[in-house]
Amino acid sequence: MSRPAGRRPRPRAARGASAVGRRFEVEVGPVAHGGHFVARLSDSDGGRVVFVRHALPGERVLLEITEGTEGDRFWRGDAVEVLSASADRVAAPCPYAGPGRCGGCDFQHVDLSAQRALKAAVVSEQLRRLAQLDVDVTVEAVPGDEDGLRWRTRQRYVELPGGGRAMRKHRSHDTVPVEECLLEAPAGPSYEVRGRRFQVADGGFWQVHPGAPEALVGAVLSALDPRPGERALDLYAGVGLFSRFLSDAVGPSGRVAAVEGDRAASALSEANCPGVLARAGDVASVLAGGLPPEWDQADVVVLDPPRAGAKRAVVEQVVARGPRAVAYVACDPAALARDVAIFGEHGYRLASLRAFDVFPMTSHVEVVAELVRADADLQ
Repeated sequence: MSRPAGRRPRPRAARGASAVGRRFEVEVGPVAHGGHFVARLSDSDGGRVVFVRHALPGERVLLEITEGTEGDRFWRGDAVEVLSASADRVAAPCPYAGPGRCGGCDFQHVDLSAQRALKAAVVSEQLRRLAQLDVDVTVEAVPGDEDGLRWRTRQRYVELPGGGRAMRKHRSHDTVPVEECLLEAPAGPSYEVRGRRFQVADGGFWQVHPGAPEALVGAVLSALDPRPGERALDLYAGVGLFSRFLSDAVGPSGRVAAVEGDRAASALSEANCPGVLARAGDVASVLAGGLPPEWDQADVVVLDPPRAGAKRAVVEQVVARGPRAVAYVACDPAALARDVAIFGEHGYRLASLRAFDVFPMTSHVEVVAELVRADADLQ
């Protein structure tokens, strides 16, 4: 469950004259992965696709180009004026949200239920495009969420010279001074889930929405239905959130192995999950030769990779162990869809999927996908 810090785009060599600052009137199309919407300029303006933030499907807006040159296939832009508004548009609760301001939130201008519908559309579209699957998706609220605000239990600010703090603009190192962030929770994270207490290192990964651990544990256990005596493999295990409850479910006659790339987190998983076999290291490498021979087979597997996904090497190591069920916890729908397609190549099908709004006001969504052998009885 370790998550790398977000990376800003690398500067690219210009491919012609800059289009930044140019304005166009457009009709906004569907939502796209990444918190923006697809628009196409008129033929007279070149017909180029522009990925637009701060808009909604069906709106007519005046957009301003924020990134792009004449030689680029597409441009990026902000909707700086709404000429015809969607019924789903609301006034952003935060004064720092909007074009040219803080880049932390993608959807503050969108009704909360509509935000979830947009996220569901993105998950469905990625599965259709990358895995050739038609899946109806509903994005669920998580426990304790009522208005999409005050949920972020860990927050980072940019400290300004002479005091004060700031947030960064979208895809930029530029800062916006802020007095407060409306996503920041009044208290820090609780490391207790279902009566179990977890040790987490300072700065170590833990879900930032207080309702997320409970929701994800429940979804994973429901998908896997771990049984006494089974072998459960927890990959990208973090400090052992899933391992702890898998261990409870398989009981003293079962076994759990937890593999995590971050050594500090792996060491804590041993303390958090007595009796669990913990291994630190690159997950693909550990699966290829870092576990005892008894782990050449597994009954159930949890995959909770970072944003880049598990990728082929890990998926093929998982299917080689012949699990009856895999619970894939994903924070990136595109990476999930790619990996679901790889599972499909090896005889596993998508049996169920649940999506959770653990990052309200942003475009991010957490998904738990259940994969089973294609020859398993359909439920």
